[in-house]
Amino acid sequence: MAIQLVTTAAELRAESGRLLAEKRGTSQGLVPTMGALHEGHASLARTAVAQNDVVVASIFVNPLQFGEAVDLERYPRTLDADLALLEAEGVDLAFAPAVEEVYPGGEPMVRITSGALADKWEGASRPGHFDGALTVVAKLLHYGQPALGEAAYRAYFGQKDAQQLTLVQRMVADLNFPVEIVPVPIVRSADGLALSSRNRFLSPEEREAALVLSRALRLVEDRANAHEPLDLDSARALVESQPLVELDYFEVVDPHTLEPLAENCRETPFRGEGLALIAARVGPVRLIDNVPLDS
Repeated sequence: MAIQLVTTAAELRAESGRLLAEKRGTSQGLVPTMGALHEGHASLARTAVAQNDVVVASIFVNPLQFGEAVDLERYPRTLDADLALLEAEGVDLAFAPAVEEVYPGGEPMVRITSGALADKWEGASRPGHFDGALTVVAKLLHYGQPALGEAAYRAYFGQKDAQQLTLVQRMVADLNFPVEIVPVPIVRSADGLALSSRNRFLSPEEREAALVLSRALRLVEDRANAHEPLDLDSARALVESQPLVELDYFEVVDPHTLEPLAENCRETPFRGEGLALIAARVGPVRLIDNVPLDS
């Protein structure tokens, strides 16, 4: 069945309700995106389609989470290609609202406050980013809620944006949103680079340099699996040896609190659960990546 494009919340509710009724469905999935879709988004869509009777994907470039107007203007808009990808994966509805539909009175006077979990890592480097991201996610979760109240409701988020995923999970739990958040693993290219809509802005030389991020993460992962000290200093040195890469942070944190696990990073063998986070600027592009540690 061809994907259907809707642009208002009223259309979304009406059409998703109609599809649930027609299919006698018992579940609805939501895949929130900002467009410029790639295989990582396709993986989200595939997972949602496999687990739900009706699937909605949103395509909305959220102005609240961009620190500079130039970054917002530069973000790629590829609606036709996005619809083709979603249709190929079996998504039923694409919700692509205008900014005026999501924020009818201009920027909202009341926003979600992301709290202490957002004070560090990406939040420290991009002040206000997570408040803007959580505000739009909250709105999208409301928009995507099944019109049939008894239907199960799930929303799908990629693990590449690890801090955002943690914040969304906390928001849903703390504010009692009636939705299950389903994490979906990172999708990588054959050479190990985590897929991102921003990768298209890398020159060939910059893309090659960016591979040092995943190499450094694998180094830490291998040490964790071997129950060795993680020795983050040497892993950071590997990244910093690449002249086209400017490291922002590289840390191992508790996956639930995002607090550093310093005692597991240097001289003691790694035990337990952790999350290695990395962020760096490669030429004009800021990239993030991560790998879970469990030993």
